[in-house]
Amino acid sequence: MNRTDIWGRIERHSNPWDMIVVGGGATGVGVAIDAASRGYDVLLLEQSDFGKGTSSRSTKLAHGGVRYLEQGNIGLVMEALKERGLLLQNAPHIVHDLAFVVPNYDWWEAPFYGVGLKLYQLLAGKYGFGASRILSRQETLEHLPTIKTEGLRGGAVYYDGQFDDARLLIHMVATAFEQGATLLNYVEVTALAKDAQGFVDGVSGRNMETGNEFRADAKVVINATGAFSDRLRIQAEPSAAPIIVPSQGIHLVFAASFLPGESAVMVPHTSDGRVLFAIPWHGHTLVGTTDTPIAGPTLEPVAMEQEIEFILATAGQYLAHAPTRADVLSVFAGVRPLVRATGAANTAALSRDHVIQIDRSGLVTICGGKWTTYRHMAEDCVDQAATLAQLPDRPCLTHHLRIHGYHESARDFGALAVYGSNAHEIRQLIAADPALGEPLHQALPYLKAEILWAVRQEMARTVEDVLARRTRALFLNARAALEIAPAVADLMAQELAWNQSTRTHQLHAFRDVASNYVLNF
Repeated sequence: MNRTDIWGRIERHSNPWDMIVVGGGATGVGVAIDAASRGYDVLLLEQSDFGKGTSSRSTKLAHGGVRYLEQGNIGLVMEALKERGLLLQNAPHIVHDLAFVVPNYDWWEAPFYGVGLKLYQLLAGKYGFGASRILSRQETLEHLPTIKTEGLRGGAVYYDGQFDDARLLIHMVATAFEQGATLLNYVEVTALAKDAQGFVDGVSGRNMETGNEFRADAKVVINATGAFSDRLRIQAEPSAAPIIVPSQGIHLVFAASFLPGESAVMVPHTSDGRVLFAIPWHGHTLVGTTDTPIAGPTLEPVAMEQEIEFILATAGQYLAHAPTRADVLSVFAGVRPLVRATGAANTAALSRDHVIQIDRSGLVTICGGKWTTYRHMAEDCVDQAATLAQLPDRPCLTHHLRIHGYHESARDFGALAVYGSNAHEIRQLIAADPALGEPLHQALPYLKAEILWAVRQEMARTVEDVLARRTRALFLNARAALEIAPAVADLMAQELAWNQSTRTHQLHAFRDVASNYVLNF
């Protein structure tokens, strides 16, 4: 995936694309995979980096959604559980099963949650991850040795999926590319083009690195910009009514000692009406999330003080050692692209079903949904977009399409497991230059070779791309990420021929972003 070659491909493309996809998150890249694998000619453009927005800021769970079961949304739960199973099948190097324990402190909780979780298991059918069951007090403590013991009666365990969201997305970008799609980050769509009848038939864009502008024609344009969907819809049709109700969620990251072992905690009811998770992730403990309505989306949302206090207080109710602000290694926020609905009392009550809307201009917008169901969302979107564009009818092929890097025994690769089959190539880099096998920081699980791989093979263009999404350093330990930023900039400068001014600019830009991930205390 050489960015210069891909840009050249766009410039040489003389005929209209079958589909232009705007947005390089899970939904947009999923659409590109689906459409390209059917043989359609696809161009995807992302204004920033792949996954810069919502798709890198989730709770890292491939799950059916226990909370949606309580809401009675059986259809969404069954769809998500099936997609969870397909994710494990198609990307076992990134997705794995995880035990979740619901601790019980009241006599009625064990039978109540036990029945609900058994139903959750049954709904998964052949895509199930493991049998749920009631736990004794001792068994609960074996799963969760740091749980608060006062009043603990026992618990219930069930199984769901866990993954690295940004890492999966980068492998999806590679998958789309392998299927024939043309994808490019750091290209802003500046305008939508229309034909004489007022139908959208292309886009105008600008290469954010060079300033070069271009026009690309298409038989159909798909708006997969998530929380920013209304901006593109209003460009196409100024009178369009907004459909996105943005909501913000945050996560706090702590040391692994807060949740040792291989089990997660699920708190089914919190004071804001959401489920709270504490999960082991990349040798750390991830706790979240909140649900706070916001006025509008931004590319770099910032955690609010009341959200931070809420998670600290709620986690402290269940962990024997209550975390404090001083224990927070990183804090990150993400925006949910929730779809407007009538009768919902708050954003937590809004459905996570996806919506496909075709405006009078012919712009196809796909929004809502959840990470786990990206494949099904893409299938639905491509079906409708192909019909609208009068493209040849071709079946979806993604049910059993392996994601780039597929490897059944990836866990044997240790810290490089998330690269799957690419781990071998990264090891070859180290064999050729042993210095690349050195860790970047003692508090982080990343090697210098991973920086070169990100630049050469994964279209990483900035220090932030590498430290936030190609690796997860910024999300795991913000201060450690800041400490290694100069070394990362040096490695990237050699690969991308940066001068000193560009290197300095890159470091300033990263420090500005990283300041939002450091919690002052």
